[in-house]
Amino acid sequence: MSITCFIRYQIDPFQRAAFAEYAEKWASIIPRCGGDLVGYFTPYEGSNDIGWGLISCESLAAYEAYRARLRADPDARANFLFSNGRRFILREQRTFLENIDATLHRPAPKTAPK
Repeated sequence: MSITCFIRYQIDPFQRAAFAEYAEKWASIIPRCGGDLVGYFTPYEGSNDIGWGLISCESLAAYEAYRARLRADPDARANFLFSNGRRFILREQRTFLENIDATLHRPAPKTAPK
């Protein structure tokens, strides 16, 4: 069974660019520490203060090991300090979801149906 940690962020809508910078920094850190980064998402239309991050692991135990490596990683610590210093994340909620693996990463066909 694989799981995905679904992180819902309430962000300062006037600091969306800072949230995007924070998210982009995770692109190298999370995989290096053992997480499968599904992606980070910033508001585009509709609510302008909610962002998301999705990180998958093989199990909850693998997620806990990944989090321990993250806490020890100098780049991860620097990114956490960046977010704390700029205060663009107002609230963070984590939900753990069980993946239905057959449905993950299913791209549309290269040619659209006619």
